[in-house]
Amino acid sequence: MGVPQKLLFSLLISDGQPVCLLNKVFEMGFYPTTLKFVRALQIFYDLRDETIQEKVNVYKRLGFAVEDVWEMIKKYPLFLNISEKKILNSFETFAGLGFNRDEIMMMVKNFPVCLNYSAESAKQKTKFVVLEYNLEKTTVPRCNVIRALMSRRLLGRSVLPPIASVLSLSDQAF
Repeated sequence: MGVPQKLLFSLLISDGQPVCLLNKVFEMGFYPTTLKFVRALQIFYDLRDETIQEKVNVYKRLGFAVEDVWEMIKKYPLFLNISEKKILNSFETFAGLGFNRDEIMMMVKNFPVCLNYSAESAKQKTKFVVLEYNLEKTTVPRCNVIRALMSRRLLGRSVLPPIASVLSLSDQAF
Protein backbone atom coordinates (compact mmCIF):
# COMPACT_ATOMS: atom_id res chain seq x y z
CA MET A 1 0.00 0.00 0.00
CA GLY A 2 2.94 2.34 0.31
CA VAL A 3 2.93 2.84 4.10
CA PRO A 4 6.46 3.17 5.49
CA GLN A 5 7.44 -0.04 7.28
CA LYS A 6 8.71 1.66 10.44
CA LEU A 7 5.31 3.29 10.97
CA LEU A 8 3.48 -0.03 10.79
CA PHE A 9 5.86 -2.04 12.96
CA SER A 10 3.89 -1.59 16.19
CA LEU A 11 0.68 -2.63 14.43
CA LEU A 12 2.22 -5.70 12.86
CA ILE A 13 3.60 -7.05 16.11
CA SER A 14 0.35 -6.46 17.97
CA ASP A 15 -2.23 -9.12 18.64
CA GLY A 16 -4.91 -7.15 16.79
CA GLN A 17 -5.98 -7.35 13.19
CA PRO A 18 -3.66 -4.95 11.35
CA VAL A 19 -4.76 -6.05 7.87
CA CYS A 20 -8.40 -5.25 8.64
CA LEU A 21 -7.38 -1.86 10.03
CA LEU A 22 -5.26 -1.12 6.97
CA ASN A 23 -8.16 -1.96 4.68
CA LYS A 24 -10.66 0.02 6.74
CA VAL A 25 -8.52 3.17 6.76
CA PHE A 26 -7.64 2.76 3.08
CA GLU A 27 -11.32 2.34 2.14
CA MET A 28 -12.15 5.53 4.04
CA GLY A 29 -10.08 7.39 1.49
CA PHE A 30 -6.82 7.98 3.32
CA TYR A 31 -3.79 7.90 1.05
CA PRO A 32 -1.35 5.27 2.39
CA THR A 33 1.83 7.33 2.18
CA THR A 34 0.51 10.24 4.24
CA LEU A 35 0.76 11.04 7.91
CA LYS A 36 -3.05 11.26 8.06
CA PHE A 37 -3.21 7.58 7.08
CA VAL A 38 -0.87 6.66 9.93
CA ARG A 39 -2.82 8.81 12.40
CA ALA A 40 -6.08 7.25 11.27
CA LEU A 41 -4.51 3.81 11.81
CA GLN A 42 -3.52 4.85 15.33
CA ILE A 43 -7.01 6.11 16.12
CA PHE A 44 -8.83 3.07 14.78
CA TYR A 45 -6.32 0.80 16.51
CA ASP A 46 -6.74 2.54 19.86
CA LEU A 47 -10.52 3.06 19.85
CA ARG A 48 -13.22 0.42 19.88
CA ASP A 49 -16.01 0.71 17.32
CA GLU A 50 -18.44 1.54 20.14
CA THR A 51 -16.25 4.43 21.28
CA ILE A 52 -16.02 5.78 17.74
CA GLN A 53 -19.81 5.60 17.43
CA GLU A 54 -20.21 7.42 20.76
CA LYS A 55 -17.98 10.24 19.44
CA VAL A 56 -20.00 10.43 16.21
CA ASN A 57 -23.17 10.65 18.33
CA VAL A 58 -21.73 13.60 20.29
CA TYR A 59 -21.28 15.52 17.06
CA LYS A 60 -24.75 14.49 15.87
CA ARG A 61 -26.24 15.91 19.07
CA LEU A 62 -24.46 19.18 18.32
CA GLY A 63 -26.18 19.30 14.94
CA PHE A 64 -23.61 17.79 12.57
CA ALA A 65 -24.68 15.30 9.92
CA VAL A 66 -22.95 11.92 10.10
CA GLU A 67 -21.39 12.57 6.69
CA ASP A 68 -19.92 15.83 8.00
CA VAL A 69 -18.39 14.02 10.96
CA TRP A 70 -16.66 11.50 8.69
CA GLU A 71 -15.40 14.33 6.48
CA MET A 72 -13.95 16.03 9.56
CA ILE A 73 -12.28 12.77 10.55
CA LYS A 74 -10.69 12.63 7.09
CA LYS A 75 -9.35 16.16 7.55
CA TYR A 76 -8.08 15.57 11.07
CA PRO A 77 -8.11 11.92 12.23
CA LEU A 78 -7.12 12.84 15.79
CA PHE A 79 -10.52 14.56 15.91
CA LEU A 80 -11.89 11.30 17.37
CA ASN A 81 -9.56 11.53 20.38
CA ILE A 82 -11.10 14.78 21.61
CA SER A 83 -13.20 14.20 24.71
CA GLU A 84 -16.88 15.12 24.86
CA LYS A 85 -16.12 17.60 27.63
CA LYS A 86 -13.46 19.35 25.54
CA ILE A 87 -15.77 19.46 22.50
CA LEU A 88 -18.54 21.09 24.54
CA ASN A 89 -16.07 23.49 26.20
CA SER A 90 -14.75 24.51 22.77
CA PHE A 91 -18.27 25.26 21.57
CA GLU A 92 -18.88 27.37 24.68
CA THR A 93 -15.58 29.20 24.20
CA PHE A 94 -16.35 30.05 20.58
CA ALA A 95 -19.85 31.17 21.55
CA GLY A 96 -18.31 33.36 24.23
CA LEU A 97 -16.12 34.95 21.56
CA GLY A 98 -19.24 36.01 19.69
CA PHE A 99 -19.63 33.21 17.15
CA ASN A 100 -23.14 31.85 16.67
CA ARG A 101 -23.91 28.14 16.32
CA ASP A 102 -23.80 28.15 12.50
CA GLU A 103 -20.44 29.93 12.47
CA ILE A 104 -19.02 27.53 15.02
CA MET A 105 -20.23 24.56 13.01
CA MET A 106 -18.80 26.01 9.80
CA MET A 107 -15.48 26.64 11.55
CA VAL A 108 -15.35 23.11 12.97
CA LYS A 109 -16.27 21.58 9.60
CA ASN A 110 -13.46 23.47 7.87
CA PHE A 111 -10.92 23.33 10.71
CA PRO A 112 -11.72 20.37 12.99
CA VAL A 113 -8.36 20.83 14.68
CA CYS A 114 -9.80 23.96 16.34
CA LEU A 115 -11.58 21.74 18.87
CA ASN A 116 -8.23 20.52 20.12
CA TYR A 117 -6.92 23.95 21.10
CA SER A 118 -7.02 25.15 24.67
CA ALA A 119 -9.62 27.70 25.69
CA GLU A 120 -6.80 30.16 26.36
CA SER A 121 -5.39 29.97 22.85
CA ALA A 122 -8.89 30.42 21.40
CA LYS A 123 -9.46 33.46 23.60
CA GLN A 124 -6.29 35.25 22.51
CA LYS A 125 -7.72 37.93 20.31
CA THR A 126 -4.40 39.16 19.00
CA LYS A 127 -3.30 35.80 17.68
CA PHE A 128 -6.18 33.43 17.05
CA VAL A 129 -4.23 30.24 16.44
CA VAL A 130 -7.14 28.26 15.04
CA LEU A 131 -7.56 30.41 11.96
CA GLU A 132 -4.11 32.02 11.97
CA TYR A 133 -5.60 35.46 11.40
CA ASN A 134 -6.04 38.40 13.72
CA LEU A 135 -9.43 37.91 15.36
CA GLU A 136 -10.25 41.58 15.87
CA LYS A 137 -8.96 42.94 12.56
CA THR A 138 -9.80 40.14 10.14
CA THR A 139 -11.83 37.18 11.38
CA VAL A 140 -14.71 38.84 13.27
CA PRO A 141 -15.30 41.69 10.77
CA ARG A 142 -15.32 39.32 7.80
CA CYS A 143 -17.57 36.84 9.57
CA ASN A 144 -19.91 39.73 10.37
CA VAL A 145 -20.04 40.67 6.67
CA ILE A 146 -20.76 37.06 5.71
CA ARG A 147 -23.44 36.88 8.43
CA ALA A 148 -25.06 40.08 7.11
CA LEU A 149 -25.01 38.78 3.54
CA MET A 150 -26.52 35.48 4.68
CA SER A 151 -29.25 37.18 6.71
CA ARG A 152 -30.24 39.17 3.61
CA ARG A 153 -30.09 35.94 1.60
CA LEU A 154 -27.51 37.42 -0.73
CA LEU A 155 -25.37 34.27 -0.55
CA GLY A 156 -28.18 31.78 -0.85
CA ARG A 157 -29.55 29.53 1.86
CA SER A 158 -27.09 26.67 1.76
CA VAL A 159 -24.08 28.32 0.16
CA LEU A 160 -21.52 29.18 2.79
CA PRO A 161 -18.19 30.37 1.48
CA PRO A 162 -15.22 28.43 2.86
CA ILE A 163 -13.86 30.41 5.79
CA ALA A 164 -10.31 29.81 4.59
CA SER A 165 -11.14 31.52 1.30
CA VAL A 166 -12.83 34.43 3.03
CA LEU A 167 -9.90 34.99 5.38
CA SER A 168 -7.12 34.46 2.88
CA LEU A 169 -8.34 37.20 0.53
CA SER A 170 -6.55 40.54 0.63
CA ASP A 171 -8.56 43.40 2.13
CA GLN A 172 -9.01 44.90 -1.32
CA ALA A 173 -10.25 41.63 -2.85
CA PHE A 174 -12.60 40.99 0.05
